[in-house]
Amino acid sequence: MVKNDKHRTRALITKERKEIEISENALNLITRFQDTVHDTAIEYHRKLRDKEMSKSALDEIEGIGEKKKELLLKEFSSIEEIRDADIRELTKIKGINEELARKIKENLK
Repeated sequence: MVKNDKHRTRALITKERKEIEISENALNLITRFQDTVHDTAIEYHRKLRDKEMSKSALDEIEGIGEKKKELLLKEFSSIEEIRDADIRELTKIKGINEELARKIKENLK
């Protein structure tokens, strides 16, 4: 592919670097493909970034999935508040037994 000064494809070339004549319709189709691939790549990287930004210390604790993480953060609103909570307070959260509460406390020290 040969790009113009605005980084848009303006032609295709062979291995020998000879320009291949293509119709404007074909060139427009290639441009749409490139735009779609570009948009897909951007969306993928945004999802990766958003996922990375939503990580917390809770993600490292075995037995804590998205649902329990969500319930904990809804109840306590921050990792610091979860860390400062006592075992009894943590076990009030659905799905968190005393063993898991102790594991949470240990991991958030």
